[in-house]
Amino acid sequence: MTNALSDITDILLQAARKAGADHADAIAVEGQSISVDVLNGALEHAERSEGTDIGLRVFIGQRTAIASSSDTRADTIAQMAERAVAMAKEAPDDPWACQAQAGEFTTAFDLASLELEDPSPEPSPTDLEEDARRAEAAAQAISGVSQVQSSSAGYGTSRIHLATSAGFAGGYGRSNRGTSCVAITGTGTEMERDYYGDSRIFQSDLITPEEIGRIAAERAVARANARKPATGTYPVIFDERISSSLIGHLLGAVNGASVARGSSWAKDCIGEQVLPDHMSLTENPHRPRVGGSRPFDAEGLATTSRNIIENGILTGWTLDLATARQLGMESTANASRGTSSGPSPTSGNAALTQGNQTLNELLRDMGTGLLVTSMIGSTINPNTGDYSRGASGFWIENGEIQYPVNECTIAGNLRDMLKRIIPANDARMHLSRNVPSLMIEGMTLAGS
Repeated sequence: MTNALSDITDILLQAARKAGADHADAIAVEGQSISVDVLNGALEHAERSEGTDIGLRVFIGQRTAIASSSDTRADTIAQMAERAVAMAKEAPDDPWACQAQAGEFTTAFDLASLELEDPSPEPSPTDLEEDARRAEAAAQAISGVSQVQSSSAGYGTSRIHLATSAGFAGGYGRSNRGTSCVAITGTGTEMERDYYGDSRIFQSDLITPEEIGRIAAERAVARANARKPATGTYPVIFDERISSSLIGHLLGAVNGASVARGSSWAKDCIGEQVLPDHMSLTENPHRPRVGGSRPFDAEGLATTSRNIIENGILTGWTLDLATARQLGMESTANASRGTSSGPSPTSGNAALTQGNQTLNELLRDMGTGLLVTSMIGSTINPNTGDYSRGASGFWIENGEIQYPVNECTIAGNLRDMLKRIIPANDARMHLSRNVPSLMIEGMTLAGS
């Protein structure tokens, strides 16, 4: 299938040149997926999709335009190129728009070491239905579960090929199989729900449907009879399942696009402390069997490992070619793009330094406070870092869980919060973001 996609990108580039483009780049993406939902032991919904999408970016001097389609016929591609060139001629100059040139983009990469595609056979719809049914049955078997809201299983593959008029050409594929379950305890206004799911590139790495259903059910049952906590200032632990959102906010703040716009609280923080001095935040795009891994970025640059934050100090921004040029720096090979959009900087696999304590040991040291396991809503000021989110979880006293809580709000300022994080050692290493549970003292909690 790679040859077919490479043929399509070649045709796109030829059409762009014929239409009058000075330069161009083309992307072709094909994918197929199947998903199955089960309810009360019976098949509720099954869906299969497959298709190919294409995108073309053209340059007329410093003016650019993008056209996309899901139709790969030659006459459609010719029309795409003509329309893209016509749009580019009317577009304003973009002084930062550019392509990677020979000597900048990679010409060799090791796909096999990344293990992004599972060579084992595609599961049948029956296989997926059985996974979903087993997860649901395991959840229903847990005492206290009133119903299972959904139990799902899915499988998908995708392939991408990128080519530029400067001479870069390359592609790779991915596969993914996953199972998830949502369980409910209680009825009416006393209803509480929780979930669990697992998704892996290699099907053999996936945990069993029974384990997925059991964890979802036990989480839901533990939330029964939740109440509001007391308002005040307390330490808060962000459970591992949601702690990556905090690091996601940090990654957003050091994204070159935000910095170039001047809309980041971290825009003046290079060389300054943003995490405790014993902690680092690294990016490794070459981790095997991890969804965020890739051999090259969306501009053809070779991806490499880097320290975003080293010993608490911010070392630089996350950049593509355009934002690097705008900020007077070098690209970090973090460009990402779709078929209908141009490149923009995006973080990939990120890992935060883990601590030496388990979550239970962190709870013991916290004494009295809130363990957050779920969050809703978001009020985050990108310019100041002011942070406020709805939360639910468990109230902790004397280092032990006392009762579930909901309908509360936690607030603080990200810049200050991140300097006070205390990590546990429970990050799940197969995820793209390896972030353990994090404790932050002195958070404002609004409850009853």
